[in-house]
Amino acid sequence: MNQAACGTWKSAISAADVVDAGTSLSSLMVVDGHPHWLERRPLEGGRSVLVGERDGQLGDRPTTGLSIRSRVNEYGGAPYCLHGDTLWFCNDADQRVYRQTGTGTPSPLTPALAHRYADLVFDPWRNRLLAIREDHSQGGHEPILTVIAIAADGTVSILIEGADFYANPVLSPDGRNLAWLCWNHPNMPWDGTELWRADIGDDGSLHNPQQLAGGVNESILQPQWSPDGYLHFVSDRSDWWNLYRIDDHEQRPLCPLDAEFGRPQWVFGMSTYGFADNGDIVACYSRDGRWRLTRIDDDGRHDYTLPYDDIQEIRVSGERAWLLAAAPDCTPAVVEVALADGAHRRIAHGGSAGLEPAMIARPEAFSFASGGAMAHAFYYPPTNPDFEALDHERPPLIVKIHGGPTAATGTALNPQIQFWTSRGFGLVDVNYRGSTGYGRAYRALLHGEAGVVDVEDCINAARHLITERRVDGKRCLIRGSSAGGYTALAALTFHDFFRAGASYYGIGDLSTLARDTHKFEARYIDRLVAPWPDGEALYQARSPIKHVDQLSAPVIFFQGLDDKVVPPNQAEDMVAALDAKGLPVAYLTFKGEAHGFRRASTLVCTLEAELYFYAQVLGFTPDDDIASIPIRNL
Repeated sequence: MNQAACGTWKSAISAADVVDAGTSLSSLMVVDGHPHWLERRPLEGGRSVLVGERDGQLGDRPTTGLSIRSRVNEYGGAPYCLHGDTLWFCNDADQRVYRQTGTGTPSPLTPALAHRYADLVFDPWRNRLLAIREDHSQGGHEPILTVIAIAADGTVSILIEGADFYANPVLSPDGRNLAWLCWNHPNMPWDGTELWRADIGDDGSLHNPQQLAGGVNESILQPQWSPDGYLHFVSDRSDWWNLYRIDDHEQRPLCPLDAEFGRPQWVFGMSTYGFADNGDIVACYSRDGRWRLTRIDDDGRHDYTLPYDDIQEIRVSGERAWLLAAAPDCTPAVVEVALADGAHRRIAHGGSAGLEPAMIARPEAFSFASGGAMAHAFYYPPTNPDFEALDHERPPLIVKIHGGPTAATGTALNPQIQFWTSRGFGLVDVNYRGSTGYGRAYRALLHGEAGVVDVEDCINAARHLITERRVDGKRCLIRGSSAGGYTALAALTFHDFFRAGASYYGIGDLSTLARDTHKFEARYIDRLVAPWPDGEALYQARSPIKHVDQLSAPVIFFQGLDDKVVPPNQAEDMVAALDAKGLPVAYLTFKGEAHGFRRASTLVCTLEAELYFYAQVLGFTPDDDIASIPIRNL
């Protein structure tokens, strides 16, 4: 084994390898016992393609080069549905709904208006499509969301309107009832939602709407009807997202557990449970950051033993379940599970960068004290079978911050993390206070404290590892995207702890974000910081751009020029301020990229540029043939 300075280790994992393994899977659906899912392919310009499996053979649905993606609430979700050989889908370029029969040419079903669609559901009793529509035709006003029906000839009728947001229109097994979720500003769907149902009349209109559950202080997710016609849902009324059934007007908990049977509803169409033919519930739940598959019957909960502990979606048909699942040694994959005995097979996966097992850094879960509470993280040690650190050297540490902030990091194999650990970096992935997976009360610890407790937790995670003599306290770096980018910038501005940082479409000015962001998140930070505009003074106090005089660490910024969630002016203002102060700063922009980079060329460029930037700041030479980037003031 060779000894070399951390950061200079020769790695078999290039940035291009990371991108090659970066095909992401989503929107799992099972039709007539056959699974389908979307693959977002960076090597095809980030195009999302529908893939299916039948008789052991995988195949793309030919959509003549169109990309399947919804942009409702900017994040989209549930952008297609299938019935027989007919596919309906949202086309990314124009956001119209297209219909395709068999392998024929897709044709637009909806008009060329300023509308977006999501949560597509086929209504076979009336030969129509149900959907959430987001109407942007009001000019400068916020878009209007409604639940609509689209007839076979494209005629649209509004079924439900009046709330700020809608999701999850679901038909009862007999087609006579419709259930849905709705909520209003300032709530996000993980704060408070309402569950409604209504009768469907002979003409297809809705009658006798009733609110069944929920409110401003209860998050209800994923309404589904069981095969025998009982409505089920996920609620956090117990502090944990647990399963409930409405039975003769009684809402009965089905498996009370201090664990999460749901994820935050950033996108439409999420699914963490389903029904076997006999009515048993097959679900996944998270405890201590790790997911499990279970079957719930009259005798209780029966967990399956699977090699996957990060389950993102589940669909059930007959006596089989299909999962989007991952593990520390496996990127997200489509997995089929036989419910009778737990036998499983992997159908497809997004790629693993050709990693040898000895090259994979495994996550080490730990909890640590922070601000009078306990926070949680996963540590990935430097791992490369060909190298070890120099004598008496401890590795530099990268603190990775997930976005959201109402989200969580998990244990799925992430080739990007392995890119760093295989070069001799330690990396800690933090589930700071406010993250999901640890109950509603843990999420609420970030309320009014964004930019404070999340930063505190990231620093204390690093301090824990320094105290344990795992990493070099003088070479700590911090990186984050979106809300994680804000946490990174706040940590670099308000604390003298990190040597440098990287911000991917991060937030520098909270006030600008409050004024400029899109409808879905327009009131999000009211709860995380303070009501806007009454709390403007606190926004100013927490905004890194307003306190750049306190910043003394180099930063690299990455920004998509088409980003509507965190507009480019956020990064531009921070870069200008750092440049004026004479601090080392780099700024890379990408035309055609929005919130979350998708193109292979962008992903390769950003990863290599970040490595180059850290090398310049920490003073080492990576064993990589990568291009230099302009760094001002260095």
